[in-house]
Amino acid sequence: MKYIIEHLEPKLYPWCILEYTHISQIVGKEHLLFTNISSPSEQQKLKSLGIVHNPSIRNISLPRACILDPFAKQPLTSKDTENFDYIIIGGILGDHPMQARTKQELSNLCKTLPTRHLGKEQLPTDNAVYIAKEILEHRQQLSDFHFQDTLEIDIEKGESIILPFRYVLINNKPLLAKGFKEFLKKQKMF
Repeated sequence: MKYIIEHLEPKLYPWCILEYTHISQIVGKEHLLFTNISSPSEQQKLKSLGIVHNPSIRNISLPRACILDPFAKQPLTSKDTENFDYIIIGGILGDHPMQARTKQELSNLCKTLPTRHLGKEQLPTDNAVYIAKEILEHRQQLSDFHFQDTLEIDIEKGESIILPFRYVLINNKPLLAKGFKEFLKKQKMF
């Protein structure tokens, strides 16, 4: 199975690099493709993590591909390994409330590609890839996973940030990219 991250942000933000690095560790760089990366410097930054393509997935013909979209009608199941060779995930910073960006920027523009969901809640990109991989490659079902909705991270004494997204729990801890908490603590916007 190949996992495609269609980068949908205006640039490659530091949080993208953290999540994309984590995704590369989860699936292996030989199974990871990045699309919609037009900047040569951004392409260079991602080369060590997977295969990088300038064009959008909207301009690449991929038979047997599926888009993960929280607004899809059907869930992703282990039977989908028979149907798909590529799983496409939008590289998007989540909004609260959810703005259906995957649907607007991918699913509605790639109408010939089927869609599947991993639940109706918003997941970080790396969590979506992890869950998809476990379902497709290890025959798990969506009901096998445990989740935490909303994550509060202490920034400094008396201050925290709340992330209103769904995180898969691994050993009762939310799945986070290495260095993610430290990254949030260093941000000037809090």
